[in-house]
Amino acid sequence: MGKLFFFYSSSCCLLFFLLLCFELGSAGNVTYDARSLIVDGQRKLLISASIHYPRSVPAMWPGLVQTAKEGGVDVIETYVFWNGHEIAPSVYNFEGRFDLVKFVKTVQQAGMYCILRIGPFVAAEWNYGGVPVWLHYIPGTVFRTDNENFKFYMQRFMTYIVDLMKKEKLFASQGGPIILSQVENEYGYYEQGYGEGGKRYAQWAAKMAVAQNTGVPWIMCQQYDAPDPVIDTCNGFYCDTFKPTAPHRPKIWTENWPGWFQLFGAPNPHRPAEDVAFAVARFFQKGGTVNNYYMYHGGTNFGRTAGGPFITTSYDYEAPIDEYGLPNLPKWGHLKELHRAIKLCENLLLTSNPVNISLGHSQEADVYADASGGCAAFLANTDDKNDVTVTFRNASYHLPAWSVSILPDCKTEVYNSAKVTSQASVIKMVPEDLKDSKSLNWEVFVEKAGIWGEADLVKSSLEDHVNVTKDASDYLWYTTSITVSEDELFLKQGRSPVLMIDSKGHAVHVFVNGQLQVSASGNGTVFPFKYKKPITLKAGKNEISLLGITVGLPTAGPRYEWIPAGLTSVVIKGLNNGPLDLSKNTWTYKIGLEGEKLAIYTQGGMNRVNWVATANVPKMQPLTWYKTFVDPPTGDEPVGLDMLYMGKGLAWLNGEEIGRYWPRKSPKNGKCVEQCDYRGKFMPDKCLTGCGKPTQRWYHVPRSWFKPSGNTLVIFEERGGDPTKIKFSKRRTSGVCASASEDYPSATVHLKCPEDTHISKVKFASFGTPRGACGSYQMGDCHDPNSVSAVEKECAKRNECKIQVSAQKFSSKGNCAAGKRKLAVEVICSS
Repeated sequence: MGKLFFFYSSSCCLLFFLLLCFELGSAGNVTYDARSLIVDGQRKLLISASIHYPRSVPAMWPGLVQTAKEGGVDVIETYVFWNGHEIAPSVYNFEGRFDLVKFVKTVQQAGMYCILRIGPFVAAEWNYGGVPVWLHYIPGTVFRTDNENFKFYMQRFMTYIVDLMKKEKLFASQGGPIILSQVENEYGYYEQGYGEGGKRYAQWAAKMAVAQNTGVPWIMCQQYDAPDPVIDTCNGFYCDTFKPTAPHRPKIWTENWPGWFQLFGAPNPHRPAEDVAFAVARFFQKGGTVNNYYMYHGGTNFGRTAGGPFITTSYDYEAPIDEYGLPNLPKWGHLKELHRAIKLCENLLLTSNPVNISLGHSQEADVYADASGGCAAFLANTDDKNDVTVTFRNASYHLPAWSVSILPDCKTEVYNSAKVTSQASVIKMVPEDLKDSKSLNWEVFVEKAGIWGEADLVKSSLEDHVNVTKDASDYLWYTTSITVSEDELFLKQGRSPVLMIDSKGHAVHVFVNGQLQVSASGNGTVFPFKYKKPITLKAGKNEISLLGITVGLPTAGPRYEWIPAGLTSVVIKGLNNGPLDLSKNTWTYKIGLEGEKLAIYTQGGMNRVNWVATANVPKMQPLTWYKTFVDPPTGDEPVGLDMLYMGKGLAWLNGEEIGRYWPRKSPKNGKCVEQCDYRGKFMPDKCLTGCGKPTQRWYHVPRSWFKPSGNTLVIFEERGGDPTKIKFSKRRTSGVCASASEDYPSATVHLKCPEDTHISKVKFASFGTPRGACGSYQMGDCHDPNSVSAVEKECAKRNECKIQVSAQKFSSKGNCAAGKRKLAVEVICSS
């Protein structure tokens, strides 16, 4: 198409290009039947990618969408985040990261479709499941059931979003990119818990959505009683066996989880590329029509947007595009090849009925053929241990365990889900010494331990944390006092009384007379906790100040909005008169921090407190705000803030909320593995890494948040850390790896370094029977000693190279059995 441009002037060229983009990113009439969505009269087999606009920044959106498109994606899917848009009743926000219209138009300009999951409940490890906290405090409101208040505000917001999309002509029926919309989300998991009210609500929600007259179909995921014309869809790690509840609906997979979310203080989960590809291939083998990766780019839970509780600031999700916007290799590349193979079969998949053929105990073929002789086949081996060789149409095919081979012509294997030839990347976080961080000019402001300013509440009871704060802050001060007699034995005997705390979650710091005594918290599995520790009391009056902390509010579950948080019991043991129960004491409450209230992390609020400039930066000091000025890291690589030596708190750059940081370590004795076996059904605890290490060390800082110089970095540290060791790190691809065997569909090793770099060294190369994975390859029993020199000849000083895996490229000294030989290569990339 580009060759036509020379016929026109430059202005005409631009006009033609814009019209082309509009045409490609626009749809039209969207209908469906049992086999597929039908867009403008054409059946569609669609690959969709979840990218949530608030979990990145507008400057990243075009690159993310383009990287998805290059990965073989047709559709971008996103939730609509109610609490980010309606920040108070009828007070709306569509700026910056929440510019929904701009995001959808970015998708349209890329020539892609859009699925808009309006919900407006999202779950999504997002605070309160995306429902505004203020709605809970409108009297008589109960979420997600046949409740008039909830239905009124839900319908009002959904109508607002639909009308906004209509105004911008973004629905396919108006020529826009939106081909599907979703109402509610995974309600089928919880409907029974609401009884008849739940059933009525689900039916009402569907009818209300359809009445919006968008001109495109509506979907409800995991909704087993979705009424016509709404389409029920599947969420899960595998959806090949899913069948819609009505026979005239297509098979849609709204959430294919290519990874899993992370929890502060827990190991990191991983889902192998082979298993994701297996699940997708099986889905299309069994009649699937739309596959959406949740997530394709997970991004970042900036500020206090993460729910959970205990969900990390990172929402990387081990997605095909990582948190920082780089392709996650080999997953991105392996799935790209899968998408290409599936598209080769698209016409036959959409126009013919499959014939299932048994090829063995756990092996089968699904064959799609038409009257003209066209034929496509999927050969599956669902055995999770044993490789097999099967015979199909008088030819032999090697099927690794837990794999699917795709034959677009029923003869040639162009792809196997277990045979990964796409390159992997060696990613490093490279520290940037803008200055020696010890020489940065730090300024400090220390919060008062306890009540600052006027009290917000005084009660003779321990009040629920969220009911007091209404989520205006993570923090809530509970303060009381006791008088200790000079006759107390513990004073004379040099012992310490013991403080016992019960909490419904999530964390607490205990201060006695202004000094931090202990900290305690729950975890991502069990939010409540009990704590029992000695404390230091003096004769006379003692002020006890407890800083209660939430780490994101619940995101889902029956009546999740009623889940409590905060202290429920405070008892001191070891006194002459026995245990002292403080639960019914007079407690004074203060919401949040003084620095929060004054917004001292913003340009306008910084001068509202007296910052103290100091050359000797206080370390391990609780309740401390740190401020410094930094230049942006050099280059253009993505940036992370290294918080390894800090405790727990919040961070901002130029007033933008980087988010919660907490380099909390996971248990050393966790179920971590050195190498994951992709074979067999995946669960989040199957392939864990990082035992004994911080769940999250680096915190994404988008490049677009930096100014050319004089950037203000503000840190609030709750319990103590060493700010002199804070560093910016650049996310860099330092090397790439690839491997392939002779019997792979593409018996070629393809290596490509990032732009403006080249292959400077071959770190490892072995033709034979190498073992291990990228970064830890080892020579096997059989190895060609000329492997490195052969790879150097093809690749040295080049940005990319391709090496055919064949004996002709290598010597025969390895004496490996023909057909079993493999080439594994790792190279270093440098500028």
